[in-house]
Amino acid sequence: MLVRVTLLILLGASTLSAQTIQFEDGVFKVTGWNAETPSDLPSIFAVYSGGVDSPPILGTYSIVGDALVFRPRFSIAVGVRYRAVFRPRTGSPLEKVFDVPKPDLAATTRVERVSPSSDVLPGNQLRLYVYFSAPMSQGEWKQRVHLIEQNGKEAVGPFLEVAQELWDPAYRRLTIYFDPGRIKRGLIPNELLGPPLVEGKQYTLVIDPGFLDDRGAPLKEGFKKTFRVGPAIRVQVDPQQWRVTTPKAGTLNPLTIDFPVMMDVALLQHALVVPGVAGAVSIDAGEKRWSFTPAVPWAPGDYQVDIDPVLEDVAGNRIDHVFDVDTAENQSAATATQESSLPFQVKR
Repeated sequence: MLVRVTLLILLGASTLSAQTIQFEDGVFKVTGWNAETPSDLPSIFAVYSGGVDSPPILGTYSIVGDALVFRPRFSIAVGVRYRAVFRPRTGSPLEKVFDVPKPDLAATTRVERVSPSSDVLPGNQLRLYVYFSAPMSQGEWKQRVHLIEQNGKEAVGPFLEVAQELWDPAYRRLTIYFDPGRIKRGLIPNELLGPPLVEGKQYTLVIDPGFLDDRGAPLKEGFKKTFRVGPAIRVQVDPQQWRVTTPKAGTLNPLTIDFPVMMDVALLQHALVVPGVAGAVSIDAGEKRWSFTPAVPWAPGDYQVDIDPVLEDVAGNRIDHVFDVDTAENQSAATATQESSLPFQVKR
């Protein structure tokens, strides 16, 4: 990319000088330099990247042929406004403000999927996960993600407003919460505004193609997910209701667990562990099946699946409590002791 800014300046009242200011390949220069090299070059030529009170950017000076050259210590940033000031010993100073344009970037990033993947979500769905094919920029999602009602109008305030965006370390998975204050029955937001999702209605999650990735390029295309709202889930997670399918010894067949309801996909990735066995986890069947494939064939014997108590279903219910309790009915969540592990046996 070559950005070149050239401006003739006047030295004195009537003499047109051959001196010019140029910027190319990240280097600023004043050409036509024919004066002796003074010791105070920064006072003659300086470059700024902030407001009028900001100090000049750091760099080094040199004389190359007939040019006074300023090389910034740090690389010039695209999309940033710079101000170059040349103050000759005679004549008027020259000030030039310019922008380093962003390069034309190919739109290659896309939305890979949204979880839950089902086209029917419970009325008290707590989170959505949006997966991108490449790292994304921050500060974009609030204006780029929309929930459209079946009448074509955008839903008002369905999502939780958070100061810190919820990204995974690679900035490829965005977590979006529906407003918990509107989900939980008996709370003021729920009483005034109602739940963000209404059972029996249809909604469409829309992600604008203008959502920028970390290069500043838009998405390759927009994304839509249409779903219907089913009954809310208001029961504790109960491992006794899980269906466990055990593999045979000497095979690499997976251990699988099928759940009666959709589980939180991000928590499910690490909340179930087979102690002492290395392997890989996969989740399918619409977030209702967990599979664990060992790195080496199963040996016969007794095993167990440890259950981290942070595990939740898609409505935020855990083993030890229900997320959505109607406070107006003065209920308390059940706290009956539940299993923290599931034993299983691998036979020949």
